[in-house]
Amino acid sequence: MPKKERQRLIKKAFSDDPFITDEEMAKRCGVSIQTIRLDRMELGIPELRERIKHMAENNFDRVRSLALEEVIGEVIDIQLDHSGISIFEIKKEHVFARNRIARGHYLFAQANSLAVAIVDAEVALTASAGIRFVRPVRLGEKCIAYAQVFNKQSSRLQINVQTKVNGEIVFQGVFDVYRAEEDGWVK
Repeated sequence: MPKKERQRLIKKAFSDDPFITDEEMAKRCGVSIQTIRLDRMELGIPELRERIKHMAENNFDRVRSLALEEVIGEVIDIQLDHSGISIFEIKKEHVFARNRIARGHYLFAQANSLAVAIVDAEVALTASAGIRFVRPVRLGEKCIAYAQVFNKQSSRLQINVQTKVNGEIVFQGVFDVYRAEEDGWVK
């Protein structure tokens, strides 16, 4: 693939998915990781950590329903009553020792806490959830959860959460979340 074509592809890919890694981009383009890094630098695209930091600084409303540190994973984007994104890296303490596969409750906790965090209320509680684990997640993988409100009533929101690893869906859930203010449930 010619350099100009590769750089056009790289620019579009990073624009579409700012969480894509240099390794994944190298596989897509059939070149070395170093080539991707050089192309990225030439195009003025920062490394993954800097892209995440930039998004986190510029792209979220103030979370009301939880303390930010209560959300499982690093919150990257929150738009109250609309959407949110978080990243959670699977570490040694999150996996089963014998097979290095992530314990399911961590994936659920990431998705559930993100769903609650995007609700614009002082108190938000999950009433129910329909979840599906699509494939095992392994030690060292980065889980990116995307939450989107798809049905909003005054006191209840339905939120779809998809968690992906390298663009592949590993977890899906639909969360029914109820909201309340200090003086009681929203009518």
